[in-house]
Amino acid sequence: MTTPILNAKNIVKRYGKFQALSGVDLCVQAKTVHSVIGPNGAGKTTLFHTLTGTVPITAGSIVFNGLDVCHMPDHKRVQLGMARSFQVTSLFPSLTVGENLRLAAQGIQPRHALRFWALPRPQASQLEIIESILARLGLTHCIDKLSSELSHGQQRRLEVGMALAAKPKIIFLDEPTSGMGIDDIDAMKAIIHGLRQDLTVVLIEHNMGIVMDISDTITVMQLGTVLVEGPPAAVKADARVKQAYLGNMITGGA
Repeated sequence: MTTPILNAKNIVKRYGKFQALSGVDLCVQAKTVHSVIGPNGAGKTTLFHTLTGTVPITAGSIVFNGLDVCHMPDHKRVQLGMARSFQVTSLFPSLTVGENLRLAAQGIQPRHALRFWALPRPQASQLEIIESILARLGLTHCIDKLSSELSHGQQRRLEVGMALAAKPKIIFLDEPTSGMGIDDIDAMKAIIHGLRQDLTVVLIEHNMGIVMDISDTITVMQLGTVLVEGPPAAVKADARVKQAYLGNMITGGA
């Protein structure tokens, strides 16, 4: 087993007297799709918040790419190669697709992100990143469209693109297919599966068809703890998972 790109141990998160995470371990191998599943309230999004620095941990350790990042702010983690999308689409609606991606690309160089005295022209290196992302997401024809004019599925893809614009080593995707139609779901599924060629994906997703098809490892959470972890076949066959969460959804019943 190679050294994991992300190794979180005994993560605890408390909000007052409420303990949202109770000693969670997560070991993610490089260039894999690692899915985190479980019912609402299991602690999945809270885990993402702690791993990416959106909220501080109460206890535990987080090592990313050999560096201890558990007390590092989220923007510093982005600069190290951690990127994230959220459950709710968060784009700049009055900007074009290309401008959204340009801002995201500039975000890894904060000193250059807000240059009010200069025209908002992307650098050559940023243009290459933007063009590559648009091609990967099937949005090349939308570069000059306002993001508010995109379909919901296209907006979700653009949000993934904004995370990719930071040139991450690992990307956290929180329910990227939420609210999508079947065609958009298939497109997003192919995009996520293809990402593992270049980087690592940590995924929260309620669509079990996607999870089982594209994941290398699945972590099942329950009430702020890890219930089961393993490859899709083992998780699918685990009686605890069938009973607690998935039941007929992954066993083929009604």
